[in-house]
Amino acid sequence: MTHAATAVDTQCINTLRTLAMDAVQKANSGHPGTPMGLAPVGYTLWSRFLRYHPEHPDWPNRDRFVLSVGHASMLLYSLLHLAAVVEIDAHGQRSGAPAISLDDIKQFRQMGSKTPGHPEYRMTTGVETTTGPLGQGCANSVGMAMAGRWLGERFNRDDQALFDYNVYTLCGDGDMMEGISSEAASMAGHLKLDNLCWLYDNNTISIEGHTELAFSEDVIKRFQAYGWHTLHVTDANDLQALSGALESFKTHRGAPTLIVVDSVIGYGSPHKHNTASAHGEPLGDEEIRLTKAAYGWPEDAHFLVPDQARTVLRDALKERADPLYQQWQSTLSTLDPQLADELQRMRAGHMPEQWQAQLPRFATDAKGVASRASGGEVLNAFAQQIPWLLGGSADLSPSTKTNLTFDGAGRFSADDYSGRNLHFGIREHAMGAIANGMALSYLRPYTSTFLVFSDYMKPPIRLAAIMELPVVFVFTHDSIGVGEDGPTHQPIEHLTQLRATPGLLTLRPGDANETLELWKVALAQTHRPSCMVLSRQALPTLDRTKYASASGAAKGAYVLAAADNPEVLLLATGSEVGLAVAAYEQLKAEGVAAQVVSMPSWELFEDQDQAYRDSVLPPAIKARVVVEQAGPLGWDRYVGQTGAKVVMNSFGASAPLAKLQEKFGFTAENVAKQAKAQIQLAQC
Repeated sequence: MTHAATAVDTQCINTLRTLAMDAVQKANSGHPGTPMGLAPVGYTLWSRFLRYHPEHPDWPNRDRFVLSVGHASMLLYSLLHLAAVVEIDAHGQRSGAPAISLDDIKQFRQMGSKTPGHPEYRMTTGVETTTGPLGQGCANSVGMAMAGRWLGERFNRDDQALFDYNVYTLCGDGDMMEGISSEAASMAGHLKLDNLCWLYDNNTISIEGHTELAFSEDVIKRFQAYGWHTLHVTDANDLQALSGALESFKTHRGAPTLIVVDSVIGYGSPHKHNTASAHGEPLGDEEIRLTKAAYGWPEDAHFLVPDQARTVLRDALKERADPLYQQWQSTLSTLDPQLADELQRMRAGHMPEQWQAQLPRFATDAKGVASRASGGEVLNAFAQQIPWLLGGSADLSPSTKTNLTFDGAGRFSADDYSGRNLHFGIREHAMGAIANGMALSYLRPYTSTFLVFSDYMKPPIRLAAIMELPVVFVFTHDSIGVGEDGPTHQPIEHLTQLRATPGLLTLRPGDANETLELWKVALAQTHRPSCMVLSRQALPTLDRTKYASASGAAKGAYVLAAADNPEVLLLATGSEVGLAVAAYEQLKAEGVAAQVVSMPSWELFEDQDQAYRDSVLPPAIKARVVVEQAGPLGWDRYVGQTGAKVVMNSFGASAPLAKLQEKFGFTAENVAKQAKAQIQLAQC
């Protein structure tokens, strides 16, 4: 089969290039160079290889196309336009409108448009993941490839495949420099994900200039060391060489593929390129005219899509995908009803009907249990009812207690892609982004590590919130309760950082039964990620016949221990709830009417109506004390400017827990003392 470029191919490629130039110029913002240089790569992939149905862009077995070089978003928008991809609306239905119209392209980077500066998942049909921070898309694609293999093991029967899609990722020099891509590539090679292909745009240009300023390694040798199949195309405009490399990927088994493609950024101008204009700024009217002239394009035409180029991509994609889509629908109709129901629920984001049917209950226990341990027990109970709940840790599952231990849970590996225990290795950053990629592929993933290492996971947590992905990020060792490990392992500012992230649920249960209730909340989410923040040390399991039901935790805050006419409110989260209860009992014995509010989630509490919030935190009660082994930032909204804060105002120290609690004031005696001082202050 010949794959040399035809005149029509060249016209389509130049259409992609000129649309990028015109859109960036009109917006006076953006990056035209990379879309221009990569236009032949995108066109070759979409026209000759990509399994993607323009009329069914939500087809579960479509190939995934990830533009990790998100600054080249105009390439994706132009491809979607020329492919005539149909829009999927917010209700999951085909609207009949184009995913990207020419008017949308003209509104590139404008308020409310479907063509933002970087591709945004949920905003634009055809965008598989939000890409902007370099390296994230690469790691997302590893998660998509892992999910594809798991789905194939779950749903494929004999020679009938419901899931055998490939994942193609366009990446660049920035992706190669970011550490997350190295983490993700290492894991992909270890897992032998031969359904994954990265196309590396080796254009040797970065914002500051030539990449030799900071980047001189041999990328091919690096990826060979990771266990990847590597290929090199020395000219991005050589469609025949590109096609040969992509065919090699499709036939090569037992390893992911890296195709290094040498390109010239902003290819087509007869003049020497200014790096800044080619990569980070519009080209300018005169440069665009000269470039169009070099293409043989009408110099004064803007947003021109020739009639001959308008249907090429659409027809090629449909011709390839139509029979495959029909076969997929036929295979789906013969699927075991239980599996068919599973797949429908996974696609809709729904849980199995009986997912809360067999859950543990935790009896009153003064000694109690660490919430990491109760959390692990609860997780296992849910996972037995939710077959597509899977996850793992950054080499810490013995500590985070997140191993799935029931029969059949298995271990996800290159030898068995059906396993549900994932071993991410010490790769926190990639772990979060891989989990996002799995969530984008219908699975319900969880990750786990220590809370202090959420620092390594901030970017994927933020992107999960932006994309509204219901990933559960489990963080244990949540306070100075880590003890002797010292300040490097004792989180202080981390709860504040998580709470500051819009759209993220931060859940810090105070005992085993709150842990159960908050796992319910996390797994019930369809458009919101959650952080489960759990303790290393044992927490007393409270007597729920004496104190309020733990079900109140689902509202974010509730009155745990009440008083008839409370004089002071004691607010606490997580491991400090038991301490607040101890102070409450001490005050009660002294005739002081205190009321304990367990507040495991600010976000859930803020979701409640004003009447409920006032019932938990009565405005008339000014005397308030908060107890939390974390930084103070943000608590003023609940205790006021004059409220007492028994919190951490410094980093911790290396010592046994009891010594740390005494040093930093986390004792019942100190909390009671602060409460009485608050009552006196309120009476002044």
